[in-house]
Amino acid sequence: MKHKRNWLIGIALSATAGFLALQSVNAPTQGGETPPADVPCAYVWATRDAPELTEALDTRVKSLDPAASATAYFFGEDCVHTDGLSTFDAMETDFTIRLPVDNLTDQESFGNWMARVMDIIIALPREEIQGPRTGFVEFQFTKTDSEQVIVRVPIDKYMIEAQGETGADLFQLFHTQP
Repeated sequence: MKHKRNWLIGIALSATAGFLALQSVNAPTQGGETPPADVPCAYVWATRDAPELTEALDTRVKSLDPAASATAYFFGEDCVHTDGLSTFDAMETDFTIRLPVDNLTDQESFGNWMARVMDIIIALPREEIQGPRTGFVEFQFTKTDSEQVIVRVPIDKYMIEAQGETGADLFQLFHTQP
């Protein structure tokens, strides 16, 4: 009987600790306050929307093709403090570009599209980009909800190895077969 009681107490304590930890992690940052430096925190991967950057980028991408769309977001870490406050530190800015297509095998067109969009991304003002690392651009060529080709282009690799490339050559440089 003693074992059963200790086992139940252990479960109850574990459940309570887990609940409190989740409450702390899910607590929103309050008013941009910065917790004192001596308050410990746990780092959690996080993203933050970049609405102004998304709007500007989406407008530029739609000028290339009105059916296309673009989003931007900041990737980094939340420092979640025991008192529920958290602070976000961006590590990089990432982008998602969506283009509806009729044919998922047109690598030449996909590569040309990627080059045109990368020119826009590289030209973005540095003050609009957050984080010390260069991020990536994820291109989603979508025929239907279940039929799509996704190509992820690390911006630093593009700038070193692919600037000036177009067509199927550019597409093949970054596309990996599933």
